[in-house]
Amino acid sequence: MFGSIDDVQEALRGRGYIADRGLATSIYLSLRLGKPLLLEGEAGVGKTEVAKTISALLDTELIRLQCYEGLDVNHAVYEWNYAKQMLEIRLLELEGFNRDRAIAEIFSRDFLIARPLLQAVDYTLEHEGERPVLLIDEVDRADEEFEAFLLELLSDFQITVPEIGTIRAARPPVVIITSNRTRELHDALKRRCLYYWIDYPSIEKEEQIILTRLPEAPSRLAAQISRFMHELRRLDLYKVPGVAETLDWAAALTALHQSELRSEVVDATLGAILKHQEDVARVNGPTARRLIASLPGDE
Repeated sequence: MFGSIDDVQEALRGRGYIADRGLATSIYLSLRLGKPLLLEGEAGVGKTEVAKTISALLDTELIRLQCYEGLDVNHAVYEWNYAKQMLEIRLLELEGFNRDRAIAEIFSRDFLIARPLLQAVDYTLEHEGERPVLLIDEVDRADEEFEAFLLELLSDFQITVPEIGTIRAARPPVVIITSNRTRELHDALKRRCLYYWIDYPSIEKEEQIILTRLPEAPSRLAAQISRFMHELRRLDLYKVPGVAETLDWAAALTALHQSELRSEVVDATLGAILKHQEDVARVNGPTARRLIASLPGDE
């Protein structure tokens, strides 16, 4: 679909995602080579949005696996429909129970519940080799043991179900893996992926993101917000706000019909960008006024 890196960058921009050339290059190579793309960075910098945007560009399904501590094969890959299996056993008993027949029937695909990883493989088989976008989100939140579940999929794009056998994808899905780097990922997983770190945007880029995603926002307000957020991230905060919070704040201020930052409005809307009381207390009042006073054109 994309003949060059420039095509990728322009297509992303057309969908409201402003990507630098490094990210566009990684996406281009991931699509051309069929390799998973591992995106790391702080929370809220747009990693998950990459997968959503690619799915929209390719006009294909987005299959999302949200990782968490304790995630196992039953929730990530597949599980058996035990209630349906029990019902089938009861019916077989009425017909005259045959143990071999019962085992063959209740451990078939009809009784298998596909979870996101198996759904991605099945999608390529059911849609004549079309490629879904598989988003494995915040993989660092899952246990290290879970990474072993991913290795077979990312190496050969196949999943083994002991009772059935190996299920292979007709074509490799587009795989985007995100990590907030709360822990270090295993080298075996990294080797199977292309890698890119998404950092906080520059002032100019963040302003461009605001105006692209919220064209109704006043240009002066967008410029001030991007500068304010840049300076805010330099403070010793418990949780540094990302681009997602920037857009929430810009939307809130636009909904309040603000054309520029004013201290009383900033104090009242800090909850859009800061999610911990300690951070709000630190920024509220004098610090917010100091940041506003440092904006170009303000006294």
